[in-house]
Amino acid sequence: MNQIGNRLNTFIETYLFLLTPVSLILGFLLSEQFKSGVGAIPLLFAYLTFVMASGCSIKQIREALRMPGTILLTFVMTHIAAPLVAYALSAAVFGADSPYVVGFVLFAIIPLGVSSVLWVSLSRGHVPFTLAMIVIDTALSPLVIPGALEFLFGASIELDHAGMLLDLVMIVVAPTLLGILVNELSRYRFKAWSAPFCGPTSKLALCVVILINAAAITPHVVELKGDLLAVLPLVVILVALCYGIGLAGSLWLRKPEMLVTLTYVSGMRNISLGLVLALAYFSPLTAVPVVLSILFQQPFATINSLFMKKFMASRLYNKLTGVS
Repeated sequence: MNQIGNRLNTFIETYLFLLTPVSLILGFLLSEQFKSGVGAIPLLFAYLTFVMASGCSIKQIREALRMPGTILLTFVMTHIAAPLVAYALSAAVFGADSPYVVGFVLFAIIPLGVSSVLWVSLSRGHVPFTLAMIVIDTALSPLVIPGALEFLFGASIELDHAGMLLDLVMIVVAPTLLGILVNELSRYRFKAWSAPFCGPTSKLALCVVILINAAAITPHVVELKGDLLAVLPLVVILVALCYGIGLAGSLWLRKPEMLVTLTYVSGMRNISLGLVLALAYFSPLTAVPVVLSILFQQPFATINSLFMKKFMASRLYNKLTGVS
């Protein structure tokens, strides 16, 4: 049974870049059948967060905290630079009062994506730092997300701060702490022991979250009409810029493994959380940029992997970093 679970997990990991857009398309096509499942999304997301955190230990978090400069750099890139770029670009195209602008900013301020761990591992980056950084960033999201939205939009949007804070604590912070606790109490054996079940089911839960959210916003996507021609290219540009910010910001570290790591953690976001928040606290149009980013985040990860290999073997990389 364990073998079957592990093989299924490997299969899903290998084809996750296809499964996520397929889930999105199925949600659009089968909207009537799945949109009633919105109530299950917080539970599914809490499960996803728990499984992610169950692979992280207090020791890994301590090791990450010994790199305060790198942690600060990551926060600056992901929660200051990226949101400001998202706001500037989307406000220039749609106007500052557009719900699309909130959606683009929301994509940029949500926590780091769990799937970045897989890409960092494949690219020989710093996996322990990545996992610890995701846990730290996720745990801080109840402060970061409302704070950033308040700073950028102020009174121009109605935001239930208390409700969002409570929801983030329940679906993000509590499962994160529980996952770390279970990992510690099991003496770091829970992840390996539960992998045949939790591995594939957590990834399938991610696909279900995407499917249901797509189903919920389908009627509003249909109403987009001409806006889609402007929203879609801007989504592509923003996803690419998030990777670019990570690359540019990490060059000065002059460490190949950290260059790879920070490029991925900057480029990949926890889109499922963005969808949960967009539908719970904003107009459905706010969710559109977040939903559409699903189509491009994983393909860009593949492109980034190929680019990083060529870039790090180039003379330009040697010239910029002094690493030979």
